[in-house]
Amino acid sequence: MTTEMTMPRRGAGAGGIRLRTAIAAAFVLARLKPGRLRRVLAACARGARPATYAETLEVFEAVVSTSRRCAGRYGCLPRSVAIALACRMSGVWPDWCAGVRAAPPFAPHAWVQAGGRTVGEQAEPADLRPLMVVTADGGGPGEHGRGDDDRRGAERAR
Repeated sequence: MTTEMTMPRRGAGAGGIRLRTAIAAAFVLARLKPGRLRRVLAACARGARPATYAETLEVFEAVVSTSRRCAGRYGCLPRSVAIALACRMSGVWPDWCAGVRAAPPFAPHAWVQAGGRTVGEQAEPADLRPLMVVTADGGGPGEHGRGDDDRRGAERAR
């Protein structure tokens, strides 16, 4: 079996400069500490409208067909960030989630959701437990767009 047979088919516009820029930025951002990454993504998400499932799925397919590292088993964090950033370039934002797989194999995981559904995931949604969520308003449930470091700084300023 050749690589071409196993890789997803390239969608329209796959591999364009905007998509490659989003992927490159995702690999840089994936090296940040979790709280800082969430704050950066929350800032990116502000002002975007929520992405639909179809929009997000199209971007997912383009990302995994353009980057083998994002398509790989251990590429979930840069893949999810790249999808979110590429969607943002179109004015939309999916829900970006980072958490854990609640069923074996237990492991950290990052993914995107749109329309209340996980996009491109083989795991069942019930098997994923989000610990951080960044929504289109720049925050998430209980997040309010502020990290622990920001709260400590606000408390010191009082």
